Amino acid sequence: MEERYIRNLGALTEAECALLREKTVLVAGCGGLGGYLIEMLLRLGVGEIRAADGDRFEASNLNRQLLSAPALLGRSKAEAAAERAAAVNPEVRFVAVPEFVTEANAEALIRGCDAVLDALDDIASRRMLAKACTEAQIPLVHGAICGWKAQAAIVMPGDGMMDWIYPEGSALTGKASLSFTPPFCAALQTALCVRLLTGREVETGKLYVADLLDMELQSLF
Repeated sequence: MEERYIRNLGALTEAECALLREKTVLVAGCGGLGGYLIEMLLRLGVGEIRAADGDRFEASNLNRQLLSAPALLGRSKAEAAAERAAAVNPEVRFVAVPEFVTEANAEALIRGCDAVLDALDDIASRRMLAKACTEAQIPLVHGAICGWKAQAAIVMPGDGMMDWIYPEGSALTGKASLSFTPPFCAALQTALCVRLLTGREVETGKLYVADLLDMELQSLF
């Protein structure tokens, strides 16, 4: 057992740590959620992480995005993620894709993945990604934030969960985002993802919703 993963033991078994090193995941988006998802997956030692985002850093990202910094304004988010990955855990195979996830490239991006993590910021893209994951029979771990609130869910292929969360025609109601909401949401998503990747029992069909202002966590069916 490599020393860098020793503190995982007790919460994870040595066999589970080894299993994580055999897994491949896609993080769709390298912004607020995506940066923290990438960080957590790197430190867990997931074998291959693909990260796709066609955006570049701007000043409004600085209040919450882990990968952002004043010196990186105008830089590709995906490329910054690759540099962070090399610094944090060079043992992980990291594939940076400086492109937005679209209908045209989704199938290729998720091919061979054991799970996909949703760090997108619009409903249409989330629904599109869920459809691609259903067609490829790959589980999707959804996450979204707004202000003080965060939500996460496992979307299994064909379960219609994303249609329930975001019915066709639904729209975002705000873009507020605080520094602490993305890492909280990313922690929920990563925990769900690790349970999937290690074969632990996980209850699907639930939406976990957190209100950090009122300190409430609910699970909705």
